[in-house]
Amino acid sequence: MHFLQIVWDPASEGINLFGDFTIHYYSLMWMLAFVLGWYIMKKIYLNEQQSEEKLDSLFIYSVLGIMIGARVGHVLFYQSELILEDPLSIFLPFKFAGGFEFTGFRGLASHGAAIGMIISMYLYNKKVLKKSVVWILDRVVVPVALGAIFVRLGNFFNSEMIGKPADESLPWAVVFKKLDNVARHPGQLYEAFGYVFVFLILWFLYWKTKKREQIGFLFGLFLVLLMTVRLYVEQFKIEQVTGREDWIMGMNTGQVLSIPFILIGLYFMFMYKPKQA
Repeated sequence: MHFLQIVWDPASEGINLFGDFTIHYYSLMWMLAFVLGWYIMKKIYLNEQQSEEKLDSLFIYSVLGIMIGARVGHVLFYQSELILEDPLSIFLPFKFAGGFEFTGFRGLASHGAAIGMIISMYLYNKKVLKKSVVWILDRVVVPVALGAIFVRLGNFFNSEMIGKPADESLPWAVVFKKLDNVARHPGQLYEAFGYVFVFLILWFLYWKTKKREQIGFLFGLFLVLLMTVRLYVEQFKIEQVTGREDWIMGMNTGQVLSIPFILIGLYFMFMYKPKQA
């Protein structure tokens, strides 16, 4: 029943501007995530009676924190050989080892992005907002959840983080022609679909309930929902690090890294008590 398979064979990886310089669809998805995130946070800041100047600073801190955290996380968790073999490529959109090549910013880990977001929000609150780092985390997770959807769509466009081989009768099995002719689970789309519900739940709770007043709840719920989706979907994806398909207790790298975040999220949802001013 091969006619049921979806063949993903894009004509290009992005928009070619000049020469070999191409803006990859993956990068465009990140740009879209940040732009939409800015508009959502503007709406939230207006509701919270925060100034637009603080919003502009938030955007800068968020972009730097998430991107640096995502990149460092990828290198530490999935591609540590770059530290010795090609250290300049860690933070620059070029490959230097084995010949100079423009690669764009590829290799970004969601777990590292989460850590980078928390650190950058701590610094933002200390330098600019001066309220509570958990207060801003409760609000910034709403646009971050939306951004996660577009990041996974970017992974799909790039034919990366691919799924395991699927039964040929699976209607939504995808053949990534860039890689091989195997019908696979579209793990990136599974994850993006799950993140849609994470975003909708957080959006609803912020705007329609009083949960935003329970400091730490939305941030904790974000970690629990996002990482639970990741924990579940990882079973349909091939391992990102060779030999880590069954890394610890039958779980791969992405699943193992998700568990601490889920536990932290549960703590903020049910046990965290903010300090009294």
